[in-house]
Amino acid sequence: MFDLETYLASKQKIITNWFDDYFSQISSSGRVAEAMLYAVAAGGKRVRPVLCLAAAEALGGSQHGALYAACALEMIHTYSLIHDDLPAMDNDRLRRGKPTTHIRYDEATAILAGDALLTLAFQVLSDPLYIAGDMDGVRKSLGIINTIAAAAGHEGMVQGQMLDMLSEGTVLGIEDLRNLHQKKTGALIEASVVTGALLGDAEAAEIKALKQYGAYLGLAFQVADDLLNITGDPQKMGKSVGTDAERNKNTYPSVLGLAESRQFAVELVEKALQAIEAFDKKAHPLRAIARYVIERNR
Repeated sequence: MFDLETYLASKQKIITNWFDDYFSQISSSGRVAEAMLYAVAAGGKRVRPVLCLAAAEALGGSQHGALYAACALEMIHTYSLIHDDLPAMDNDRLRRGKPTTHIRYDEATAILAGDALLTLAFQVLSDPLYIAGDMDGVRKSLGIINTIAAAAGHEGMVQGQMLDMLSEGTVLGIEDLRNLHQKKTGALIEASVVTGALLGDAEAAEIKALKQYGAYLGLAFQVADDLLNITGDPQKMGKSVGTDAERNKNTYPSVLGLAESRQFAVELVEKALQAIEAFDKKAHPLRAIARYVIERNR
């Protein structure tokens, strides 16, 4: 049996150490930089960067070579959380067991910290320090930047958040709900897997398989989040529960019911696993993460 707990703890430590080292070298200081580090250092599951590392290693790539992109993905995810928590959006006061960034500092600082993390992510992704000097390396880096930008932008994560806010108080059909969640949550998770595949020099068929894996996994992750917002323990999750119902948000439990949503999440994970069934044992971490998504309690 693959020891996922040990694997996740090891990767999470490596990612946290990278952030500590990187932010210690940032020449600028002050309130915005402090708020950026506060948000990033709050921890969390680090699912997106871990998926990036796991996908790269599944294709024979190195952890060292993928770490910069993995941490850039976490910066983008963290920026999205900072902004999602703002009073203009979800107005949350607790994230990862700590006061949200706008509560710890103030709203203006939180907005700027989020903006700065998003910008810094692309600064890291385009840093010559991490790009191979030949044209193949440059093309690969451009492909990665394009993949991540598309997932995070107006047709991906940002659009998903907009749809989520616009749909509050309405009743969406199952296909519209799926589209919302694929953009809001699934797009960046899928991009994390594809980025790892690109860094692992994957063939076209391998990228296609991992893209399918990421798409199914991203949607399963959101379904599990919807369920945890109803059934989760706020002490374990580090944030409030029941907030989706309070805001009249469209979720899978609200559309399908609890039992049907759990079954749907299981089916999505099975499809994710089928997508990578041809991969060898190097993909065991990806398989274990897929199962973890619907077994987690936070």
